[in-house]
Amino acid sequence: MKRTTRNDTGLGGLRIAITGGTSGLGLATARQWHRAGARVAFVARHADAVERVAAELDGAVGIVGDVTNKGHIHLIALQVLGTLGGLDVLVNNASSLGPVPLRPLADTDCEQLEEALGTNLVGPFRLTKAFLGALRSSAAEGRGGVVVNISSDAAVTPYPGWGAYGASKAGLRHLSSIWNAELEGEGIRVLSHDPGDMDTPLHRLAVPDADRATLLEPEASARKLTGMIREALASMHREREAA
Repeated sequence: MKRTTRNDTGLGGLRIAITGGTSGLGLATARQWHRAGARVAFVARHADAVERVAAELDGAVGIVGDVTNKGHIHLIALQVLGTLGGLDVLVNNASSLGPVPLRPLADTDCEQLEEALGTNLVGPFRLTKAFLGALRSSAAEGRGGVVVNISSDAAVTPYPGWGAYGASKAGLRHLSSIWNAELEGEGIRVLSHDPGDMDTPLHRLAVPDADRATLLEPEASARKLTGMIREALASMHREREAA
């Protein structure tokens, strides 16, 4: 697959990094932005999956890394910035359910809760901090400066059995709101996005007997996510023009 340099999406030339980029929503988003001519970097834990997706998305930057590992964070950031030359959009998409099969909180091990918090809350916090300077530069140049944290309806609805996942996503949702308020004056947007119930490997782990016909395709959810990012970028541009 060859990259285009421009098309009517308005994404050509933008620099985006996506965690959890080898399956589900992350992969669908990487594909869409790659087709649109964006400069794409994606992160995932398994080298074989990273190699496979990098071979498919010619020119995209595949990075093997684990957002739960503090020692990986700056290595990920250095590889992204070194190859893309900066960053305009960050999508914190990597997620963990915690215990599988899902279970009540009383039966959840402390380590399983820590795993969910590490992937869904602490990892996005650390990675966003590592990219903050680049995002500030992007906002100052009028290019971008958008962070999207992938949330869930489990962040607001107390589903029994989803305690570790729901609590970590609730923390991420609130973290996004606070960071957005703190960084708004610098032209950076930090948004939380619930993509809905998708037909992904993560959902199949959580609900193996779900009717897949009732679930959203990751490609459709990726289009909604991209639309939200485009609207955020357009809104930021209008605000700069009005200033």
